[in-house]
Amino acid sequence: MIKESFVTKRESKSKTLNAGFVVVGGGLAGTCAAIAAARSGISVLLIQDRPVLGGNSSSEVRLWVLGATSHMGNNNRWAREGGVIDEILVENLYRNREGNSIIFDTVLLEKVTKESNITLLLNTMVYEVEKKDNTAISSVKAFCSQNSTEYILNAPLFCDASGDGILAFSAGASFRMGAEAKAEFGEGFTPTEEYGELLGHTMYFYSKETGRPVKYVAPSYALKDITKIPRFKSIKTGEMGCNFWWFEFGGRGDTVHNTEEIKWQLWSVIYGAWDYIKNSGKFPHSENQTLEWVGTIPGKRESRRFEGEYILKQQDIIEQAHFPDAVSFGGWAIDLHPADGVFSELPACNQYHSKGIYEIPYRCLISKDIKNLFIAGRLISASHVAFGSTRVMATSAHGAQAIGISAALCKQNGMSPADVSKAENIKNLQQKLNINGQSIPGVPINEKENLAAQGLINISSELVLDEIPFDGNWLDLNISVGQLLPLSKDIQYTFEISVDASVATSIEAELQTSSKVFNYTPDNLVEKQIIDLKQGLQTVKIVFQNTLTENQYAFILFRKNPDVKIRCSEKRISGILSVFNKINPAVNNYGKQTPPENSGFESFEFWCPERRPKGHNIAMSISPALDCFQKRNITNGYIRPYIQTNAWVADWNDANPSVTIKWDEPKSIHSISLFFDTDYDHPMESSQMGHPEDVIPFCVREFKILDVNGKLLFEKTDNHQTINRWIPDQVLTTEYLKFEFEHPLGNVPASVFEIYID
Repeated sequence: MIKESFVTKRESKSKTLNAGFVVVGGGLAGTCAAIAAARSGISVLLIQDRPVLGGNSSSEVRLWVLGATSHMGNNNRWAREGGVIDEILVENLYRNREGNSIIFDTVLLEKVTKESNITLLLNTMVYEVEKKDNTAISSVKAFCSQNSTEYILNAPLFCDASGDGILAFSAGASFRMGAEAKAEFGEGFTPTEEYGELLGHTMYFYSKETGRPVKYVAPSYALKDITKIPRFKSIKTGEMGCNFWWFEFGGRGDTVHNTEEIKWQLWSVIYGAWDYIKNSGKFPHSENQTLEWVGTIPGKRESRRFEGEYILKQQDIIEQAHFPDAVSFGGWAIDLHPADGVFSELPACNQYHSKGIYEIPYRCLISKDIKNLFIAGRLISASHVAFGSTRVMATSAHGAQAIGISAALCKQNGMSPADVSKAENIKNLQQKLNINGQSIPGVPINEKENLAAQGLINISSELVLDEIPFDGNWLDLNISVGQLLPLSKDIQYTFEISVDASVATSIEAELQTSSKVFNYTPDNLVEKQIIDLKQGLQTVKIVFQNTLTENQYAFILFRKNPDVKIRCSEKRISGILSVFNKINPAVNNYGKQTPPENSGFESFEFWCPERRPKGHNIAMSISPALDCFQKRNITNGYIRPYIQTNAWVADWNDANPSVTIKWDEPKSIHSISLFFDTDYDHPMESSQMGHPEDVIPFCVREFKILDVNGKLLFEKTDNHQTINRWIPDQVLTTEYLKFEFEHPLGNVPASVFEIYID
């Protein structure tokens, strides 16, 4: 029993914690920053003011995670963000392909709690900052509402990933809120006053069938007149959750301090919409439906953006500017919404894409004012227009991983965050990031640090692609389709396809490339042919006289003709895919981008893959054969397709695919990392959508590592992850290693992007 007599005042319990790095905010950005730092060897305090991790992706908000892949609706091939966020999304697919946000909570919590270097404080809100001097934070104070404890958190380095920037704001760092004038950066997409300067908040709801009639009586604060929502006719049964992203409000107010008022307005909209669905008589299918869940906190899009040593702008995204300190990339459209949100007569969003992914420099992730403060997530240094792309969660998480590893380098080497941007240090950071899967555009893993690259590599076989087998179904050319292939310069290629014409007609074939070799937007016509067809089944031979001027991916395109069918293949191969000139209204893709005049965007066609089980390759013979899966790819430093396939692929008739590495002298091996193909085109939306598979078909599931005597050193079964890292119990000294793989599926040959040994 505890019994205390009256006193005039009591203090809360207080606890002081020390660490190498404090991360404020447990959304995906803060979570990935904390994990990356902890795995790099420093102690981390992760502070989250909510009961779960994930921010807008958590079960409290339930927004699916997206980034550069943009629902597979743009031309950013193989663009899903790598590293920790990839590991999280791949794991979620494996456990939770149905898209249950509660399960996603557990994936995030498990990832954090398994890291011994992380101390996690949930339900804990930072409210005060102590500074060592004007430009450095020394500690923060936080309070946990669940255990009534105040925390004093000390560290030499801090990261603000809190969304609204409570840490950076309290520390006095420079910030912006709203849109810059067009004169400042010359951005063509600067919003007008009518459009407004801020994106609002959104809340979601879920419904379910009960099997019996359910009545609904709306609360008094529900919106009574649904016609106040100009898009009310878009409301329909069967949609829920993220489908109602346009239930948005608050952009005309203070999106930090007015959040509670905004929440009530969004509740009014949701309950009013459900009242309309249930009681208007226009939705008879809703009779047995009940309102299962409504969000209790808004999903925030925009508030403060803090100034770093560089401010990313629209031109950097559209022109795909190169930065020597690039540590991350983005690819979501520049996506701005009218400030009046759901009550606006304007379109609910305006999205325009670049022709490929863009780089994010490290300087956008460090405060220009507070020398020991990193800024992560939607706080990073960007203009309002550029923020329209950088704000999405996978992009935010990707950049935050760079912060985590940079923090470890700073702590271990006595550097400040700004020191890391120096040339010799940024290369070290980029190398460490890429070894952990970051895939910084144009920056491969440095092979000089890879012991595998120092040995003699032999392979059991190599797929030489002279044919994509004619063993699949027939595809109607109701839309234009194409095959994306890695071709070599100065070579004349011949392709043969099988078609079935319902009448005598013609087929239009094109060879196109991207004007930038690292893009996947066909904006450079190499050659076009129109080939006459007779009625019925036939083989069509296409001989392109013109050649490529660079080694790069090229498009063999077949324009729409409803009278023609084309044969497909059941075989799927890493780095080889079909594309379709289809539409995806969710990301403003109507087959071609036609932006407003003087908006700063380019016009181009969209050619995107289809989700499995669709999206089969076009069957064709190829001459000369594509020798694009060579053993040299195993150590070329690229861990995804980029300009070329960058994968070693075994011949599909090889019963026992294997790789051996032999050195002239024994090597001391501390770890071995294998990089597999988990289809970086797959967005892996974390919630609601659901997916047809839990393991990506290209991913090697079974492999062994053996020594020179055939002794088993390591074995992995039931693999589903991109990166597999084996750390021997003690340093392994050997001059020979053998890697044995099994083909993932009967129609998918084994492939490996990289073997990295240190």
